[in-house]
Amino acid sequence: MSEKTRLIMRVHTSNYRVVGFTKTPRLGELADLAHKAGLLIYEDAGSGALVDLSNCGITGEPVIRESIGEGVDVVSFSGDKLLGGPQAGLLVGRAAVIEQMRRHPLYRALRADKLRIAALEATLDTYARGASALEVPTQRFIALSSAEIKARTERFVERLRRRINSGIQLEVIEGESAVGGGAAPTAHLRTSLISLTHGNLTANQLEAALRLSTPPLITRIVDDCVLIDLRTVTEAEESEVEQAILEVAG
Repeated sequence: MSEKTRLIMRVHTSNYRVVGFTKTPRLGELADLAHKAGLLIYEDAGSGALVDLSNCGITGEPVIRESIGEGVDVVSFSGDKLLGGPQAGLLVGRAAVIEQMRRHPLYRALRADKLRIAALEATLDTYARGASALEVPTQRFIALSSAEIKARTERFVERLRRRINSGIQLEVIEGESAVGGGAAPTAHLRTSLISLTHGNLTANQLEAALRLSTPPLITRIVDDCVLIDLRTVTEAEESEVEQAILEVAG
């Protein structure tokens, strides 16, 4: 630090992790250092999280309330990703600092539009009511247990086998869901996957055919098998997935 220093900034590694012989100072330590020097401290929390998701298998993601409690003056985080709302950037922190930012000329150019604010308000309301795990799709997908996913996947495959010809093979296998989306890069949730192989199509051809269906069905390829994870498919959408597979199966 020097006489030119005005702020200490900590950036959360939202989409990567540094492992090995490394050490990172605690946020509270950085806040004490900044305030003793008369500086502000700002944290870019990346995806951020309004609730602790460790019970769902996601660790290491900053909980915004805890960052504020550590003495951080301003925290920024995404309105989408883990929060599950519209794409936006959020700033929270000390009222005096936030008000300074509000008066900056750039605020008018960068502020969110009314529709985005309305969508964000509806999302935040679910957290205020303690209903985010049920009503916010991202949170609901993360909270699904491996047992729930397995039961749904087995029912789906059993139902589809009764309607499909012999050209395509379906199996239920164990696997992992990657949270992704700029959040929790090392978090993988146990899941059950639908494994597809086609007698006349390669895995790449099968993947492309499903991706070009209406609506597009996004899959992944592992060991020459096309995999579908129902974790991010609602039960109301299962019929569309089923129809896409039936059309490709011929």
